[in-house]
Amino acid sequence: MLRNTNFQKAYLLGSYLILSCIPFIPYIFGKKLAFPIRLVSYELFSWFCLWVLFKSPRYLHYALLPAFFALPVEVYLQVYFGQGISPHHLGIITETSPNEALEFLGNKIWLLLASLIAILAWWWSSLRTTNHFKDLDWQHRSRWFAAAGLLICALCWGYGLRIGVASQTQTAKKDESSINVWEIRSWNAFETFLDNQDPLPKWAETFYDDESFARSWPLGIYARSIDFFKERKYLAELSAKNNRFQFQAYQINNDKEMAQTVVVVLGESSRYDRWSLNGYDRDTNPYLSQEENLVSLSDVITSVAATRLSVPIIATRKPATQSLKPGFTEKSFISAYKEAGFKTFWLSNQMSFGQFDTPTSVIAKEADVTRFLNLGGYTNSSSFDHELFAPFQLALKDQSNKKLIVLHTLGNHWNYSHRYPQSYDKWQPSLFGVVNPAYTNLKNKVAINNSYDNSILYTDWVLSNLIQILKTQSQLSALWYISDHGQTLYDGSCNLAFHGHNTQFEFHVPSFVWFSSSFAKRFPEKIDQLKAHQNAQLSTENFFHSVLDLAAIHYPDEKLERSIFHPSWRFHTRYVDSYGWSNYDDSHLKGDCREVIDNKTPLPQEK
Repeated sequence: MLRNTNFQKAYLLGSYLILSCIPFIPYIFGKKLAFPIRLVSYELFSWFCLWVLFKSPRYLHYALLPAFFALPVEVYLQVYFGQGISPHHLGIITETSPNEALEFLGNKIWLLLASLIAILAWWWSSLRTTNHFKDLDWQHRSRWFAAAGLLICALCWGYGLRIGVASQTQTAKKDESSINVWEIRSWNAFETFLDNQDPLPKWAETFYDDESFARSWPLGIYARSIDFFKERKYLAELSAKNNRFQFQAYQINNDKEMAQTVVVVLGESSRYDRWSLNGYDRDTNPYLSQEENLVSLSDVITSVAATRLSVPIIATRKPATQSLKPGFTEKSFISAYKEAGFKTFWLSNQMSFGQFDTPTSVIAKEADVTRFLNLGGYTNSSSFDHELFAPFQLALKDQSNKKLIVLHTLGNHWNYSHRYPQSYDKWQPSLFGVVNPAYTNLKNKVAINNSYDNSILYTDWVLSNLIQILKTQSQLSALWYISDHGQTLYDGSCNLAFHGHNTQFEFHVPSFVWFSSSFAKRFPEKIDQLKAHQNAQLSTENFFHSVLDLAAIHYPDEKLERSIFHPSWRFHTRYVDSYGWSNYDDSHLKGDCREVIDNKTPLPQEK
């Protein structure tokens, strides 16, 4: 027990100081921090507010429990990813099943548990110290004056939040005669009054920097949580709004008696340069390389290296530069196919955890038939992707003549050795049979890479079998594979692995189109255009427009200049999430990690 009062005070205040220093971890690694003085000011003001509201550390200490509890995750993200907890990370945490979390952490699960126990012990011991002294209690009546001052500050801050802060270029004044302050007699009139007020001057922006406050600690975690729940609410509202959205899509030369099947395979964490189909020295595509009617697209990039952000860009018309913002006001290509008379299927070997509110699930729910098949989570008992074969064949037997079947695979998701059966454990040493390996352990570099290549080999077999199944159907058919993002795998001297590191390995993704002979005969001009654009500079933004054009589905405001199956295709600027929105084609690659660095100034990001 801590008996010395001075030591107890020092212990408590030292604990609070350590909490406050968490946002400054980047300095340890020689990185810059945006607005450090502003950040310090926010933290000092936060502690002042806590002291005013709770009077004593004995009470305010309970408000710090979330900050203590989240500390291991915050530090982990700061050390390995150079950023703290964000609404995006909270989304991943809530959408991740316990089994996937166990697999992702590997043996570090014990370190995490030990850290949590130590953190809770730290919180409890510092709480206990507050029972032995009252020197830090604010018992003077000045606290009430401070509280009144905070209330006034809150009202002023709320006023500014409502009317906004002027931009540097904003000079226009509003008509002051439009409403008189003394004429306010209702809430609506008060709202109108506020709407007609000039925004605060540019210098007031310091007091409304939500991002800097969210980076502060310990109260920043509350701001991030509020942003997360706002996003969740927004997604729920968006899903409801999407129900009323229509493309007014139709199919040209629509022959209802003509059988037609379009298959879209969404890959997971696959790298372009690890496919022998694309020049890799290991034969990871022995089956697909034998397919004559297959065109591999050589230069497709994804704008973001995270499934929950990249899939909406693939499936909808959402611009890449909006991918960090939650939701979108339109439906996906699935609904466009439905409007054109196709029966739609979403067959997933990923988890249904968070099925009703995650970005991918909002899209999945648009299908006529939605099935989640993975009952084993993401562990070594998870379903292999060949489990999709049976429901895929069942969907093909459906009486509808026109079908769109979307297959969401586990693909090459970590742990790579859990993505394939032992018969595909070709390159060794691998992670196969290793209990809870850590992808952050550089000692596992060789095994990680071998296991990853083995997972590509298995993916090749799965995709080939899907094609063979389609060949047995006497109908027009096409299959388009595209991966959501890639992986960094300790390449060369690069000490990074997994994804989220802004590297070319994560942005450059494999994608190919296979078509049946009957499809080629019916749409020879589309096949010609596909081959003509095989080496075009493409992004996942091209997918929506192209996959509709593939089936001759049109709609009033279509952009055929984005379709690789149309002669009007035109190049568009490809942005990637690297220190802002970097122009991928006007960037250089840094080091063996091939980090994408814009040659100019990246566009700012809205989140």
